[in-house]
Amino acid sequence: MSAAGRKLAFDLAASDCGAVRLTLAGLTARLRPAGTLWLEESRTLAAADLHLEKGSAYAARGQLLPPYDTAETLARLEQEVEALNPARIVLLGDSFHDGGAEARLAADSGARLASLARGRTLVWVVGNHDADGPRGLPGEVVAEHAVGRLVLRHEPQAGPRAEAAGHLHPAARVATRGRSVRRRCFVTDGERVVLPAFGAYAGGLNVRDKAFAGLFAGRPIAVALGPRQAHAIGWSMLVGD
Repeated sequence: MSAAGRKLAFDLAASDCGAVRLTLAGLTARLRPAGTLWLEESRTLAAADLHLEKGSAYAARGQLLPPYDTAETLARLEQEVEALNPARIVLLGDSFHDGGAEARLAADSGARLASLARGRTLVWVVGNHDADGPRGLPGEVVAEHAVGRLVLRHEPQAGPRAEAAGHLHPAARVATRGRSVRRRCFVTDGERVVLPAFGAYAGGLNVRDKAFAGLFAGRPIAVALGPRQAHAIGWSMLVGD
C-alpha cells in the first residue's frame, strides 16, 4: 500500500499536540508522544505497562538502579491527565512490576496514584506482573474494559476483534545512510493497537520480532515517540535489531 493509501485508510494526521490522529475501530483516537492513547469522544486516556517500583525490585536482588522510576513515571502520567482532563483513565496491566510493588510504594507515590481517581473513573486492567491488581488504591480492577467495540486489555489476542493492548513493549528501529534510530512506539493497523510501555524503566521489543506476527490483518504502521512529536512510520522502513 502506498503512503497516500495508508493515510487515507487510517485517517492519519499530525495534530497540534504532537500526536498522530487516526480512526481506531471506528473511534477517533490520538497516539500521543508521551505513549498514551487518547479516545476523544469518551474522554478515555489509556497507558500500558507502567511497571511501578521496578527499580526497588531490582535493588532487592542486588541490581542497583536509581530509585526514581516510580516518581518519573507518575510525573509523566500526571502531565497527560492535566493536559487532557480525562473522564476515565485505563491502565492496561503491569501497572506494578511485581506482586509486592504496591507495598513498596512511598507514601507520596500512593497518594499521587489515589488522586488520579478523584472526579473520574480509574480502571486497573490486570496483567501478568500484577494479576491481582492493587489492593489499597481506589479504582475498578478488571480483566478488560470496552469502549465501543474497542476492547482494552493487557495482552493482545490474535483474531478479528478490535483491541488496544500492551504487554509487548513495542519499539521501532529505522536505519538510513548507515545510521539507526530506535524508539518506543505504537503499532497499529487501524483495528488493533499495541501501546508502548509507559514505565520509565520498561524496555522495548522490536516490532519486527515474531511476537507481533499474526496480530494484524494488514500491514501495520509504527508510530514512534519523539520528545514533542509522534511520527508515523511505514512498515517497509522498519528494520530488526
